[in-house]
Formats: sequence, structure tokens, C-alpha cells
Amino acid sequence: MIRVTELRLPLEHTPEALTAAVLQRLKLNPAELLELHIHKRSPDARKKSALLFVYSLDLDVVDETAVLVRFKDDSHVKPTPDMAYKFVAQAPADLPLRPVVVGFGPAGIFAALILAQSGFKPLVLERGKKVRERTKDTWDLWRKHTLHPESNVQFGEGGAGTFSDGKLYSQIKDRRHLGRKVLTEFVKAGAPEEILYVNRPHIGTFRLVSMVEKMRAEIEALGGEIRFEARVEDLRIEDGHVRGVVLSNGEEVRADHVVLALGHSARDTFEMLHRLGVFMEAKAFAVGLRIEHPQALIDRARYGNFAGHPLLGAADYKLVHHATNGRDVYSFCMCPGGQVVAATSEPGCVVTNGMSQYSRAERNANSGLVVNVTPQDFGSQDPLAGIEFQRRWEQRAFELGGSNYDAPGQRVGDFLAGRPSTQLGEVVPSYQPGVKPTDLTMALPDYVITAMREAIPAFDRQIRGFALDDAVLTGVETRTSSPLRITRGADCQSLNIKGLYPAGEGAGYAGGILSAGVDGIEVAEAVSSAIVQAS
Repeated sequence: MIRVTELRLPLEHTPEALTAAVLQRLKLNPAELLELHIHKRSPDARKKSALLFVYSLDLDVVDETAVLVRFKDDSHVKPTPDMAYKFVAQAPADLPLRPVVVGFGPAGIFAALILAQSGFKPLVLERGKKVRERTKDTWDLWRKHTLHPESNVQFGEGGAGTFSDGKLYSQIKDRRHLGRKVLTEFVKAGAPEEILYVNRPHIGTFRLVSMVEKMRAEIEALGGEIRFEARVEDLRIEDGHVRGVVLSNGEEVRADHVVLALGHSARDTFEMLHRLGVFMEAKAFAVGLRIEHPQALIDRARYGNFAGHPLLGAADYKLVHHATNGRDVYSFCMCPGGQVVAATSEPGCVVTNGMSQYSRAERNANSGLVVNVTPQDFGSQDPLAGIEFQRRWEQRAFELGGSNYDAPGQRVGDFLAGRPSTQLGEVVPSYQPGVKPTDLTMALPDYVITAMREAIPAFDRQIRGFALDDAVLTGVETRTSSPLRITRGADCQSLNIKGLYPAGEGAGYAGGILSAGVDGIEVAEAVSSAIVQAS
């Protein structure tokens, strides 16, 4: 097939107009065009008076060679790359021990799925509950101020990504098109087919729940096993090689290949691995606050008179500011038409995150507004120092919010003026169980507050109304990524423990659903190859 890129059409074009544009672009008559598939569609909103869709298309034509010769010097007409997934190994008939996957978030799901599809019948150990039980427990925090430490936004089937906007895009280099495998599996599990071609695809929380269940069912149908409420408390290591895991109930599971897909909040497991001497190092991440605006304000700023158009949906944004104190301030996990959610996994802490449903139909837009922090800020060279840094500010937020899991909040106008908020304005915060007006300058380090106060007016110059007085800041956002890296080599194994495969966001090798899924695939391939070579 032939891929044509950078084909531009008005926002409200007809399907026939797309075909006509292709025929004109390639100088073909209608009989020569056999099939047309949309590979990618992106809005171009640089001119708000004339919004466009920009297409990449895959075409089947009568004489492909002739077309490619005719356009050999055109960088926007090339052969379509082969994006089909190819398995690297198949399980031997006499598989001695099945591989173990610890954690069932995006990295764990795709590691287990690839292993299952390759015949390795993996055993998955997930500390939390099945996704629907987990959802009920999460609502207990949001509605009743009751935290379940083993079943919440961070822990349980589907991982932290289940309670998010369900974003399925990433900036990772993906030369093997593994992201396409992730998206294809999601469509097979019930995601809308549009995620295969829209520019910034998302699914939303409710759809993710049923999709995760279907993917679990496929893994089990292929011989895999998934155990819930099965927390790994220890590893069995002999002569520098992992030989099994120990569960919290005392059960030992023999295994020579263990995938660690822990997620970024498995702090007790990180502490166990550090105690055992597994090599790890502190890494940079970001901390900050959630900011909420009326979604209509963002729509107008981004799309002008096209705001609210059904083909565009709720507008998003991506912002970066380099502050004069040397810090970078940027928007993180922007959730159009969504809500701010309580995301702690530890008692006595408040953590915020954002999520949206597929419709993105809620009143407010929200985003993390975060500032980079590095190991030099943690006060120690210990690999676990970043965890203590996070916890310190999460506990402070808990106190500022009233010590009942309400979050501390502040109007943007008050934040910029340096005065505490005593009440909120027209923008009603979406965080549940509740928001307590206060002074957020006490919720984060001074250098973070200073950088954010400088960034918000700068962002207002890009998105008119971003510095709206009644916009709401809610604290704190601390789980932007893992605070450490469980460092691995080119073979995806731990640097000093053979058979141990750190994976995904918790190991410091991903950031979001798509990149975590891709990393899970790569780690599963490494495990598959190692098992076959050893057999």
C-alpha cells in the first residue's frame, strides 16, 4: 500500500471530498483507487477562522509501483510501513516453569498478554482487587473519606491508568510500531476503532474497565493465571538469580523469570527490593498542583468560533514555561471535560490526579501544573529519597485539607496575589470528597511555588483566561512518574539480579498507558527469548 501524508481538508468536508483530494493529489482516476484507510487524522487549529483536518492515508491502487516512481521525490508519498506485530518466540513444549508477572497495570497486562499469546501461560500476581471491586473501594474514598490501602486509584486490576483520561498517545520512539499492537488489542477488547487513527486518542475510565476484563479473559483462555489480592513480599534469590517470589500469605511461588510491573506507587515493594540489594537509583520527576478552568474557556481559547464543534470535542492543551529560577513548569495529564480525583494509596496523605470519561462532557477542564524536581532536591543520595520527598508533601496536603482526605485548594487570583483563599468562586472544584480553601504556598517547596507563580501569567498569554481569578488550584500532584529507576540492561534484566525484569512506569521506563504497554511487550519478548534460549 501507499501512505500519503499532510493532506489538508476543511473541518466539515464530506467523505467524497477526501476521496477526491486523494485522486487529485496522486493524479489518479477513480477506477485506479481500490481502497482508502485513514491512518491518522489531526486538527490544525493555528488559524481559528479556518480550522483544518490533516490526514495521513493508506491507499491500495491499481499500479502501486508506477505511483511511487512518479512521486519518488515527494516525501509525503511513500510505501506504507509494515506495522503488523511479529512474535519473537514461542514457548517450548516442555516449559519447565512459567514466568511470573508482578502487577496488572498496562505494563503487566501487555507483558502477560504477549507471553500468553506466545504459549508461555504466565502467572500474574496483583496485590489489588479485580477492577469492578476496586472501583467500589475507590468510590469509598471519594464519597465516604474511607481509604482502602490495597485497593484504590493506584492498586488493582488495570493499574493507575484505569482512573485517568485513558490517553493513548506518547512521544516514545517506536520504530517497531509496538504502539499499534497496543491499540489493536484495545480495539479487540472493545475500544472504539477511532483510536487507531485520531491524533490524540483516549478511551476514558468506564470503557477501560470492561476492556481490562476482556483482556484478562483472553490471557486466562490462553492458559495464563491471574491471582488478585496476592501481594509479593519477598524474593528468593540464589547466586544472583531470582528463583521465586513469596506472597504476603507466606506462599512461595517458584520462578526463574519474574517481570516487575509494579506501578509508580508500590513503595513497600520498592523498599523490599532495596533491602534485597536490587540495583536502583533515584530519578527526577515533577510535583505541583491540579488546575481547573471551565471547559468552555479552553474550547474558545483553542478553537475560536469552532468551540464546541462535535468533530473537535473538548479542547486540550500542552504548555511549558522555563522559569527564571531554573525550573521547568509544564502541564501534565491534561483532562478535558473531566474531574480531579483523590489518588492516594497511603493513609494520612492527599494526592491528586485527573480523569475523564470517553465523552469528556464534564463542566471543567483540569491539568496537572507541575515543576521538575531532581535527586539533588531530595536531601539524600538514597534511591528511596524521592519517595520520602513525595510523602512529606502528601502528608502536608492531608493536614492542610483538614486531615480527612479533603484536598487543600486556592483560587488562582489569591495564589498569584500571595493571600490565602477563604472561599472559592464561580469555578466549582470537582475533587471529591471535598476541597478546603487555604494557602497552597505551604503545600510545596518555595522554588516550586515561585516557578508556578511565574508560569501562570505566561500561560495566560497562550491561552486567554488561564490566569482566571476564579480558576481553582488543588493540591498536591506528586505521582507524575516513578521517583526511582530499577535499572536494567539491554536484555531488560536487572543489572545485578538475573531473571528479574523491571518493566513499565514503576521501574522508571514508561510514562502513561501507551508507553507502559509498549514496554510490557518489549520485556515479554526478552523473557520469551531468554526462556527459549535456556530450554
